[in-house]
Amino acid sequence: MNRALLIARREIMAYVKTVGFWLSLLSLPFFAVLGGFVPVLMKRAEPVSAYVLVDESGGQLADAVRDSFEREYQREAMSGLAMAAVGEAGINGRDKVREATNTGGYEAGLAELKVVAPRAGANYKPPRRDAVELAAPAELAAAATPDARDALAREWVGEDRTLEGQELSAVVILAKDADGAPTSRIWSRRAGNNPLESRVRDALSDSYRREILGAAGIDHALVQKADDFRPEVNLLSPRAASGGKVSLRDRLPSLIGVMCGFIMWSLVLTGATMLMNGVMEEKSNKILEVLLSSVTSTELLVGKVLGVAILTLTVMGGWTLISAVGLSIALPDVARDVGAVMMANGLWLYLLLYLVGGYLMYAVLFAAIGAFCETPRDAQTLMGPVMMALMVPLLFMQLAIRSPDALLLKILSFIPPFTPFIMSARAPSQPPLVEIVLSLVVMFAFAVLMIWLSARAFRAGAMSDTKLSWKSFLQGIRGH
Repeated sequence: MNRALLIARREIMAYVKTVGFWLSLLSLPFFAVLGGFVPVLMKRAEPVSAYVLVDESGGQLADAVRDSFEREYQREAMSGLAMAAVGEAGINGRDKVREATNTGGYEAGLAELKVVAPRAGANYKPPRRDAVELAAPAELAAAATPDARDALAREWVGEDRTLEGQELSAVVILAKDADGAPTSRIWSRRAGNNPLESRVRDALSDSYRREILGAAGIDHALVQKADDFRPEVNLLSPRAASGGKVSLRDRLPSLIGVMCGFIMWSLVLTGATMLMNGVMEEKSNKILEVLLSSVTSTELLVGKVLGVAILTLTVMGGWTLISAVGLSIALPDVARDVGAVMMANGLWLYLLLYLVGGYLMYAVLFAAIGAFCETPRDAQTLMGPVMMALMVPLLFMQLAIRSPDALLLKILSFIPPFTPFIMSARAPSQPPLVEIVLSLVVMFAFAVLMIWLSARAFRAGAMSDTKLSWKSFLQGIRGH
């Protein structure tokens, strides 16, 4: 055992001294933060679109489009008010601001934000408008026919013309067809997707609906009230933390479960691949033969698996620590709820056991494959089926958010190659204890079988120059 520990120490130090290890440790937090900022940066990086409205119907459609655009912007601004409260006042503050905006509009929401989150309220800036309307050129408005207006619009967006000092992005021509239904022709500077297309379509659809309802004798103000109405819907459950209303605290377990499943999948795959590549490199450099002259193949396999396992747990611990600190600073209320979910009913222990079992199953298999290979190309013979098996849980883990007790998930939970990932996604939803215990027993029994079979294949591959194939791999397992 001492020699296996020395091999493990050697593996740890070999990886810790590399830049790649530290990059892998910091990559997930970095990309998680980047993923949160990228949508904001992309929105800010997009130039403001300038457009003009030309209404061939007499002006009513243009007013309807402007009104629809303004309502859309106000909804975005009010949503921004609610999210601005989260960092300082938590989820409860967000809900208070959202309730105020639903009741009294933007100004009421801003006033409530300044009450529940004074710093956020003082520094809050409304979102930037991504499109602005400019006054239409006189020649466009005065065109005698639709064809003439289209020709002028083509010229305006097809040439490098500016209007009020801004480059014109689109000319939106509004009209009515023979049946009186609204239509639009949008001349755009770019031939790709223009966000105005969907916005104008929605605005005209809303306008037409109002028109036909008005023709039926329904008051316009009543239609507006119906459109702006946002009903309060409370989800209640006797299993909620409050005993009644379902809150974010009650929704967190399923979200945490799926996230843990994906992270575990990533860690197992990363650790097992790291182990396989290390074995392949040492075999190609004849280092494996030197090591086998001092230790047994079993000690070498155990040491390598243990070393990479410690590295994998270190990476997971680093990710957990960074995430916990960041979440505690940004969203302290959510951080407390996440901590409560992880500690409830020993969930953290279950997740750790599934990580260990999943890692053992795949690590020893990848190490055995690596012992037969000198290059990644050599390993492709068996890596294809293994990777296909690893992709299966990714397809079903998201189902755990909606239906953690679905029969299909229960069946997959007891198929060992999928158990650690599927059960990690289901465990926070508190499945029956018998399912957790039985899945752990099945998983570790299969892991022991994989260790025994892979150790035989590892010994055969490490002590021979046979290239990897299904035949040679199976012969190694049989001990031939």
